[in-house]
Amino acid sequence: MLKNFYIIIVSLILINISFAEDIKIFEFTEKELIELEVRKVRGAKNKTIYSVGSNENGNFLKAEANNAASGLGKELKINLNKTPFINITWKVEKDLRGINENTKKGHDYAARVFAIKKTGATPLSNRAINYVFSSNSDVGDNRPSPYTKKSIDNVLASTKDSFNQWVTVKANVKEDFKRFHDLDVNELDGLAIMADTDNSKKKSIAYFQNIYFSAQ
Repeated sequence: MLKNFYIIIVSLILINISFAEDIKIFEFTEKELIELEVRKVRGAKNKTIYSVGSNENGNFLKAEANNAASGLGKELKINLNKTPFINITWKVEKDLRGINENTKKGHDYAARVFAIKKTGATPLSNRAINYVFSSNSDVGDNRPSPYTKKSIDNVLASTKDSFNQWVTVKANVKEDFKRFHDLDVNELDGLAIMADTDNSKKKSIAYFQNIYFSAQ
């Protein structure tokens, strides 16, 4: 499932970014949602349903997955020497408690954000850090995906600590690629959002808001 998603995340939208200001990745508007196009992971029964809304802190994306898996992706260029930190504000309203996320049958997350680096001629050769809002693991846990060692699951938030609460997290993407893949990455090539429950056949509800890169 995860290998197929590498192909999905490369969309037609290209952003060239080389300055050190905060870099906002998604606007979470109706127009953007149409342009991004939701694409289902091959083999999944249903698409994740994405919709946009707003609150006192701005626009957000709502992701509802019911035995579903699909994602929103952007091909982009982020200078990780100038803005290495990814910042994510998110919330999980309905989680996937009780599954074994370390196995193929349980490898689902109510909310995840992929950071992608191209390392070869095909999407399947890409390396990824999969920043996840886990339903079962502790913050700080990390391990290779059961589908491919080229993607590392890195738990930045957990419903064990923060269920149905907005949480803001930060990670140094440049350092994570070095730590997990032993790669010196100067430029990131893609970013994607996904909520998936196609392995566990469960239902999840999550929200994403204010995803951006920063210098510190």
